[in-house]
Amino acid sequence: MIGNETAGLIIGKFAPLHKGHRFLIESALARCEHLIVLVYDVPELTQVPVEVRMEWIRRLYPQVEVLSAGQGPRGIGDTPEVNRQHCDYAKRQLPPGGSIDFVFSSEDYGRPLAEALGAENIVVDRRRTSVPISAGLIRGDLEGYKQYVEDFVYEDLARYEDK
Repeated sequence: MIGNETAGLIIGKFAPLHKGHRFLIESALARCEHLIVLVYDVPELTQVPVEVRMEWIRRLYPQVEVLSAGQGPRGIGDTPEVNRQHCDYAKRQLPPGGSIDFVFSSEDYGRPLAEALGAENIVVDRRRTSVPISAGLIRGDLEGYKQYVEDFVYEDLARYEDK
């Protein structure tokens, strides 16, 4: 809780922000009163600066607290050590003094992060049946999946990724 409000957390790269992310954010907003979105910097995946990706979220969801998580741990995989590194890192990025009630994700990392925070893990559209898209698909074929991103996201992708 942050103050007397139930608090939720979403972490991600948003590289790019797409309709699946929007479904996740809107699902979280329906369940909690305060939502924090931590955005990771991932220069190996996208040339779009983290500040631009954060602004995409703020533009669509001004009620959400959007924070930069900087560059997190580079370990990948679902191992106890990698999960611990990522959880410890995410916890350090959160504002002090509040607690998180819910962790929202559509990925496996949600469970260990929720456990580390003492929060409830809420899985949203894990199989991508509500919104059948991923950021990787979009990065691989922006023109083919253009309908899954907002026009301003598409414009930024074209500007930064075509350099």
